[in-house]
Amino acid sequence: MKLRKLAFALAALLSCASVWGQVGEARSDFAIGVNGGYTLNKVSFNPTIKQTMHGGPTFGATFRYTCEKYFAVYCALQAEINYARLGWTELIETSSDTYSRDMDYIQVPFFARLALGRERGGLQGFLLLGPQLGFCIGDKEKRGGEWSDYTLSRRPNGIVQQYGLEIDNRFEYGIAGGLGAEVSTKSGHRFAIEGRYFYGLSDIFGNSKKDPFGRSNNGTIYAKVSYLFDLIKTK
Repeated sequence: MKLRKLAFALAALLSCASVWGQVGEARSDFAIGVNGGYTLNKVSFNPTIKQTMHGGPTFGATFRYTCEKYFAVYCALQAEINYARLGWTELIETSSDTYSRDMDYIQVPFFARLALGRERGGLQGFLLLGPQLGFCIGDKEKRGGEWSDYTLSRRPNGIVQQYGLEIDNRFEYGIAGGLGAEVSTKSGHRFAIEGRYFYGLSDIFGNSKKDPFGRSNNGTIYAKVSYLFDLIKTK
């Protein structure tokens, strides 16, 4: 747990470094916009539960403050407020049973954004890295197949405690990062595409010795597109 908190704190410091360390050519640009895409999620359980990727939508608002050009690198701080559907889908090979759980989150990532390329009127490649907070606002189980005592008894290692188990920790924190490309116009309209990964440092369920799982954290792949426009341009 100490290592998780340390990693989260380091990510938070990295996300603010572009603001604190202004030694290049100053900027004070502010852009806002919208984003949307698709998530692929798995929950890392210990003991392990075999899964396939669990898909769902994501969308929200993006806010970006560009503070500096350092040599050829544009440094910015980017924050978002997003909805995302996470969860898990079990791969049950011992019967016709099917099971998945949707978990709906409000997520707030804070990124340090480093970009190379044209400031306006061209192409940029960029890197995002920073902490992400989330809160689960709802969840829903989906069951199919026979679902008898017999089919449950055939689960690998007899792991069935996850079914109907209440979420203990609706608040979530972790580290996110991604790579992408952005095309901008000279008038300040921006269109971006990116891939992103989130690693949860907190567990969904309790992880004490009396709890069924020692670990139950989200790991999420995001494919996203964004549109932003400049509200403030300093150069």
